Amino acid sequence: MAPSVDVISPSAPTPTGKAALTQESTPKNYIREPLKYSGSLDAYKNFDVTPVIGREFSDVQLTDILSDDNKLRDLAITVSRRGVVFFRNQDINSDQQKVLGQKLGELTGKPATSKLHRHAVNNSKRNITVNEGKLDDEISVISSDVNRQLYGSRFSNASRHLASEGWHADITFENVPSDYAILKITDTPEDQSGGDTLWASGYEVYDRLSPAIQALADTLQAVHYQPRFNEISKEHKIDLIEGDRGAPENTGYSFKATHPLVRTNPVTGWKSLFGAAGQVESGWIEGVTKRESQIFKQYFNQLIAENHDLQVRYKWNKDDVAIWDNRSVFHTATNDYDGKRQGNRVVSLGEIPYYDPASTSRREALAAEI
Repeated sequence: MAPSVDVISPSAPTPTGKAALTQESTPKNYIREPLKYSGSLDAYKNFDVTPVIGREFSDVQLTDILSDDNKLRDLAITVSRRGVVFFRNQDINSDQQKVLGQKLGELTGKPATSKLHRHAVNNSKRNITVNEGKLDDEISVISSDVNRQLYGSRFSNASRHLASEGWHADITFENVPSDYAILKITDTPEDQSGGDTLWASGYEVYDRLSPAIQALADTLQAVHYQPRFNEISKEHKIDLIEGDRGAPENTGYSFKATHPLVRTNPVTGWKSLFGAAGQVESGWIEGVTKRESQIFKQYFNQLIAENHDLQVRYKWNKDDVAIWDNRSVFHTATNDYDGKRQGNRVVSLGEIPYYDPASTSRREALAAEI
């Protein structure tokens, strides 16, 4: 819960020691000009799934471009601009998926200390194997069976929960959260229906705010908090990964971090609403009253969930791959099936989130390109 004082203090818990030093230096080191797309992927068939978010490539195997840094850099830029990019029927294995995840961040300027995330719960301590039958802490196995076991009715078919409660971006409770995530679905529900994933554009959510609220949001921070991991550890008597979950700043069991409410994506230079949805459900917005924090959180969730024209919905087939930018999109799974659904997810770590006052919104940037 938020502190009991009326105004939520901007001095709420923040990292100390080495993490605090990195927090101070990151904006100076990583604010830069947006990256330019070179056109190296134009030869492959592709289409925009919606005007705002999503692109699908229809005739490329990711393994064919894995050694081409120019194409991978253009792929990262495309993902950051379009939010999420889809590839059908891919032959990429989990080791190659890890190489791809790390390269997307490295080729677009992430810190050298940021590697692949090791999930505190979805890791090899659970004896959850990737589809090749091996254990790997740097692969988060997304398993309907495990989710139902650990999280109960939230992940069951015919749940009484609001489906829109599931919107989130990955691991924002870490001091150094994710830049890119790659999910390959290896098992689809037996009846071949259900289990879709939806993504929503944080760029467009920001653009839906009035100029007055944008100006306020630009100045605020939000506490991202995930208390459920410690609860799961006690309930199911499982150990969590405590130290160096892919970056030296990501340690301990607090699973709490303070980030700008509006985040600048360093690849595009665009502003995105960041402190919203599931990652702040147990957290709060700093510098406003508790009631104002609740109102803003509710309103931001409404903008994400109730605007279908800033969302894209993807129906998975076996071996499909999605790559998205966690800095600028939210996503949620659709739990409308009874069978097994499983996939391998690689989550790359990026920079410590920052807000650049010189950055622009997506709409402003695209208008200037015309």
